[in-house]
Amino acid sequence: MKILTSKPECLWKANNILGEGTLWVKEHNSIYFVDIKKKKIHCLNLKNKKKRIININKEIGFLAHCKKNNFILGLQGELRIIDLKTKKKIKSIFIDKDKPKNRINDGKTDPKGNLWFGTMDNLERNIKNGDLYCLNKKLKLKKIDTDYIITNGPAFLNSNNFYHNDSRQKRIYKIKINKQMKIIKKNIFIKFNKSQGAPDGITTDKKNNLWVCHFGGARITVFNKKAKIIHKIKLPAKNITNCTFGGKYNSELFVTSAKKSMTKKEMKEFKLSGSLFKIHTNMKGKSIKKFNYI
Repeated sequence: MKILTSKPECLWKANNILGEGTLWVKEHNSIYFVDIKKKKIHCLNLKNKKKRIININKEIGFLAHCKKNNFILGLQGELRIIDLKTKKKIKSIFIDKDKPKNRINDGKTDPKGNLWFGTMDNLERNIKNGDLYCLNKKLKLKKIDTDYIITNGPAFLNSNNFYHNDSRQKRIYKIKINKQMKIIKKNIFIKFNKSQGAPDGITTDKKNNLWVCHFGGARITVFNKKAKIIHKIKLPAKNITNCTFGGKYNSELFVTSAKKSMTKKEMKEFKLSGSLFKIHTNMKGKSIKKFNYI
């Protein structure tokens, strides 16, 4: 099946320094995303076109939906379960106490509803301080992998196989785990060259193709299971950071971007950098599981 996509539509000129963390919540008819550096959560209801911005007191890498207005947020040194309507904090789980300069970056739930996320050095030094974690539904935390510089992803093929990035090293890994959550296989699936930028946020569709955002590359590339390029989407923003499927039929791709590290000349060329985009596709994404903790 040949992939077809529409021209990207700008849904929100959000002016994000570092837009990330796209999340479609069907029962809210809404796309959520964050600006890490401005410590903000954005919410756009596609039905009534209402926009909402929620301020958080820490840098935020992602959010995942639990139930109703309850979400889990990936923050600097903390996972926080919160009611976004009342701002009432329900629970905090502290991460990387031994690495105070670290923050949580990207994260997603797997097909079983476990929460996976990566950490990184917030000063973006060239040090392998990043780890990959999994939080199960009983709120038990497990470190799965280590020695990343900038973590991004994951994107799941199934419960035991997923992709995960080290953006600084321009690598996308394919990882296999066993029932005990131990890595039994880890290979480099794709390595980007300089002209491609860095692999950032990723997602998979129902055919298990991998959709990869290019930070510094102004595009999204779709790879099949054999790591062959099968589709490209150009975007009017330089730093493409994160994407997820959503909408009525789960066939619309929502994409964030970032103004971070851009020159005035680049901002003139890519005026919509920092915006949220929507792309219609003929592919369907996998439904994202809720993080239903016990």
